[in-house]
Amino acid sequence: MKRGSTGSRPEDQFHQAMLALYDACAALGFRPVLFRRYVILNGGVAAAKELIFKPGTTGLERLVDLGRTELSMEATMLQPDFQALFSHDELKEARQRLANANRSRSRGRLTAQPTERQTKPD
Repeated sequence: MKRGSTGSRPEDQFHQAMLALYDACAALGFRPVLFRRYVILNGGVAAAKELIFKPGTTGLERLVDLGRTELSMEATMLQPDFQALFSHDELKEARQRLANANRSRSRGRLTAQPTERQTKPD
């Protein structure tokens, strides 16, 4: 991909979409600098493929707090134009992360559901 070119390949378009996420987040007062640097150094597709399975990323949590999960890497991966760039497992993880993030927000940021206690007979 040429520098400064938006490119017509889906990989190039995804890379540009990932960089655009930073700009959209920055406009909301959230600047995921490490995310942007990772995308620039590795390329958008490679960055997403690695980051989707990394635990402890806080970007999605921040976007949940802002009510803007559509600006997440996960939501971008799931866009119809980009799904072919990712494996079934990568897309499944993206869907699951978004579902879990939205569920935790609706429950007031609880991270675990209480389970029914099973009492053991004495």
